[in-house]
Amino acid sequence: MNYDRYYACDVVNGEGLRVTLFVTGCAHACPGCYNRSTWDRLSGQPFTDEIRERVLDLCADHDGLSLSGGDPLLPANRDDIAALCRAFKQRYPHKDIWLWTGYLYEEVQHLELLQDVDVLIDGRYLQDQPTTLPWRGSANQRLIRLVDERRIRAADCS
Repeated sequence: MNYDRYYACDVVNGEGLRVTLFVTGCAHACPGCYNRSTWDRLSGQPFTDEIRERVLDLCADHDGLSLSGGDPLLPANRDDIAALCRAFKQRYPHKDIWLWTGYLYEEVQHLELLQDVDVLIDGRYLQDQPTTLPWRGSANQRLIRLVDERRIRAADCS
């Protein structure tokens, strides 16, 4: 996996003070996307173990980690994103992970890595559907608190 950049101190991409990682690679190619430079998964720089540790270390004094792009759930990115999420949750079990994807939740809900994601913003960016809703680029995108979804499913099973 490659990454385009990370913000060490971000208050825009999720609740609280966050570290935000922008990965490269996106198959959606949404017209009007403001991160067009992240579409090519071979652009950017390799996401090495050293960069992963730097990102994780930065999270120590923050509320959580935000993952954007590109698309963190592009199939070529999933293994590295899963490893990052797992390492984050092991180190910071009480902090949250927010993840933006162009896929719909229904298309990716089976992914094991989502067990470590707390908030998912799903859906392609649609420039003809502007919104003032926080943390979303267009009105079709949903903010799904996966921790709530897991609680509901657990209650249904009991």
